[in-house]
Amino acid sequence: MAEVQTLRKGDIYDEESQLWRVLEYQHIKVARGGATIRLKVRNVRSGSTVERTYNNGTRVNDVELDKDDVQYLYNDGDLYHFMNTETFEQIALSPEVLEGVKDYLVDNMVVALESYDGEPISIKIPTAVELRVVWAEPAIQGDTANAPTKQIELETGLRIQAPMFVQEGDLVRVNTRDNAYVTRVK
Repeated sequence: MAEVQTLRKGDIYDEESQLWRVLEYQHIKVARGGATIRLKVRNVRSGSTVERTYNNGTRVNDVELDKDDVQYLYNDGDLYHFMNTETFEQIALSPEVLEGVKDYLVDNMVVALESYDGEPISIKIPTAVELRVVWAEPAIQGDTANAPTKQIELETGLRIQAPMFVQEGDLVRVNTRDNAYVTRVK
């Protein structure tokens, strides 16, 4: 059991036999009254999003997730296939489980699979990944005022803004939390 005020964005807890992932956390303190905690949560299995309000000190069942290293193999159009790096067992996951992660997956990438009672819940990727640029807008000479950027497309199909000097074929590091260009990798 954990007190609701200890939950943070990304945490998962169990309530009414359902798993809920915290999307947003807000602590509200009113004068002379007790504090309340407002959470925006998503049902891990159904994908529905709701807002919940709890009194400070309310206890919820925190969930301990199992973590295994898995290697991304391929996408067959409907499912994404991974292989456990220790047992070599293959796992097929639906796109819903990979929400926010699909744009960073490249062949043979090793990521962490979080599961609960043998059921895959989510994939955790590093905070920065290196991807190859497959398309870049042409840089316009003289267009250098106010730190100019241009749009580039990465090998996974993700499009982001990058500095004007980035060209096709470059390897760039991208922040996976906010889709931001970090640096060009030599």
